Amino acid sequence: MKTELLKLSKNIITLLEKNGITTATPIQKKIIPAIMEGRDVLAQSETGSGKTISFAVPVIEKINFKDGLCALVLVPTRELCTQVADEFHKFSKGKNLGVTAVYGGVSIENQIRKIRRTNIIVATPGRLIDLIDRKVIQLNKIKYLVFDEADRMLDMGFIRDIEKILKNIPSDNLQTMLFSATVSKEITELSKKYLYNPVHVILKASVEPEFLQQTYYQTTQNQKLSLLIHLLKKERDLSLVFCNRKHVTSKLADKLTKSGIQAKCLHGDMSQSQRERVTNDFKHKKFNILIATDVASRGLHIEDISHVYNYEIPKDVDSYTHRVGRTARAGKKGEAISLVTNGEEQKFFRQILFNYKGIIKLNTVEEKFLAEAEKRIPIEQKEKRKQGEGKFFKEKKRFGESKGRPKNEEKDWRDFRRKKKNHRRGKSGGFKETGRKRSKFSK
Repeated sequence: MKTELLKLSKNIITLLEKNGITTATPIQKKIIPAIMEGRDVLAQSETGSGKTISFAVPVIEKINFKDGLCALVLVPTRELCTQVADEFHKFSKGKNLGVTAVYGGVSIENQIRKIRRTNIIVATPGRLIDLIDRKVIQLNKIKYLVFDEADRMLDMGFIRDIEKILKNIPSDNLQTMLFSATVSKEITELSKKYLYNPVHVILKASVEPEFLQQTYYQTTQNQKLSLLIHLLKKERDLSLVFCNRKHVTSKLADKLTKSGIQAKCLHGDMSQSQRERVTNDFKHKKFNILIATDVASRGLHIEDISHVYNYEIPKDVDSYTHRVGRTARAGKKGEAISLVTNGEEQKFFRQILFNYKGIIKLNTVEEKFLAEAEKRIPIEQKEKRKQGEGKFFKEKKRFGESKGRPKNEEKDWRDFRRKKKNHRRGKSGGFKETGRKRSKFSK
């Protein structure tokens, strides 16, 4: 369907065309007319389906500058907050509407000054609660309320904040729109409580086999990093590497950088300015490998990502679907690759392969790489040997190793190692007992 058939104003259609949007996506075809008619909406849609435009455009169409603050969009993360606010800015040109992004990690005073003359607020729940407690914002004129990625907000424990916010918004003449990647029991309860006779739109972003190739490698923990480096060195396009834990992202970024790969990490412990700098540099291709956690990657809308790597296997099929949906966008080809170690096989096969509707093929590692990897010492072990941090070196240091020592000292050191080992196992030939009885639980 062409955007002209959505009964939008000429100004909006012109702005859509300037941004390369001439045809509406399936979710936009269903949601934009429903919002324009004043209906509440409950939509299930994955990232990359065009859902932001589907609620931003009709909300912009329905409000004027003189209305004051009348639209509120709640989002789970700072990155998504700035992304959604940018979309509102982009399509509100010509109407002089004020749009303000409200999130933590930056100066609250600047945000307070901006909200005094704004029409639309895009906010994370925590920072909005701070503004409400300070009594610097009033939500009594809100007519349009949007929950974007509501499932993630509930996962992050924002339900109490959401309920507190909604107590400050009058329910009379309130139009509510709820968007979620999954419709869980909690989402259903939330919709029943706050939505009136909503239009249900269930539209998961389908992955076409001709656009997205999905494979997995079976590897060992020692070979995993070497395999990732081997694969990344083949590619020069933008790639996104997913990890489950924050500290893994930073460590992995350091190891890839030492291997000659341009990589940076993105996680929740970084300051807002750091996260914005990394995201913008990645968008502008100043580096081509971004390592991120699931939460930090929420709100990343980058069309040119060619590869997605699951360095650590996601917790469930929904997280997997969200990750692989970062590539193969706008008709471009993409590839999603999972690195599965022996300890992750059960989770991958039971939770991902069994429940995922698409096709994920096994990819065999090149024999040449395997031969090289077997000979190669893992990077972690190399670093420990250089720095003398391993268990072997600590004991040497403790015993008093010195370079160029005589052979009799070398023999004494070997005797020390043997006695210590026998002492732990409770065998004869260990250290002399000190009179204290050995517990059966001691090593």
